Amino acid sequence: MIRVLVVDDEAMIRTGFRHILDAADDIQVVAAVHGGQAVRTAREARPDVVLLDIRMPDVDGLTVLAELRRMTEPPVVAMLTTFDMDEYVAAALRSGAAGFLLKDTDPEQLPYLIRSLADGGVVLSAKVTRTVVDGYLDAGPHNPAALAVDGLTDRERDVLVLVAEGLSNSGIAARMHLSSATVKDHVSAILTKLEVGGRVQAALLAERAGLLRPSRGEGDG
Repeated sequence: MIRVLVVDDEAMIRTGFRHILDAADDIQVVAAVHGGQAVRTAREARPDVVLLDIRMPDVDGLTVLAELRRMTEPPVVAMLTTFDMDEYVAAALRSGAAGFLLKDTDPEQLPYLIRSLADGGVVLSAKVTRTVVDGYLDAGPHNPAALAVDGLTDRERDVLVLVAEGLSNSGIAARMHLSSATVKDHVSAILTKLEVGGRVQAALLAERAGLLRPSRGEGDG
C-alpha cells in the first residue's frame, strides 16, 4: 500500500485528490492538510509520497519541502502547481523535488503517477517541463554537473537515459534485465557523479547533454 499525503491550501483540491487516489486499491491517502500542518502530519503519518502545493498563503511550499527533505527517512515529494511558468519550479528542483504536476492533471493518470513516484520514477507534467528545462538548465554552458556526464560508464549512461525517460527502478530493471538492487546502485552512483540531489536533476542533465532523442518538434505547443 502506497501512503500519500496531500498538502494544499484549497479544500476542494485536497478533497478531489483524496477521492481520486483512495479509489485505487494500492493507494491510501493518509491525510490531506493545508501547509501549516504539513511537516507535523508527515512526521506522524510517515507517507511514502507527498503531493505538495508549491504556493500556499500560510506557509511557502519550498519551506515545507526543505523540512520534509530533512526527515530521517524523507518521503518522495512532488510539487503541485497551477502555473505553466512558475519561477518556483527551478528552486524546488534544486531542493530535491521528485516531480512536478499541474493540478488539472488527468485524474485517470494520477494513480499511475503516484506509483511511479513511489518506485523512484521521474514525473514531470508536459506543461511544466519547459519551465524546468529553461529555469534549471539556464545555469550556463559550463555547469560542472552537466560536464560530469562524460564520467559515467556506458551502463550508467544507459540507466540515466531510462531515468530521463521516466522509468521507475523496476521498469529499468525489466528493460535492462537487471535486479532492482543493481539499478538502485547504478542510480546512486549516477547521482553522486553528476553531483545532483535527485533523479529529476539527473534527467534534465541527460537532456542537456544530448543523451535523449527529441520527442516533439520545436513548433509544438
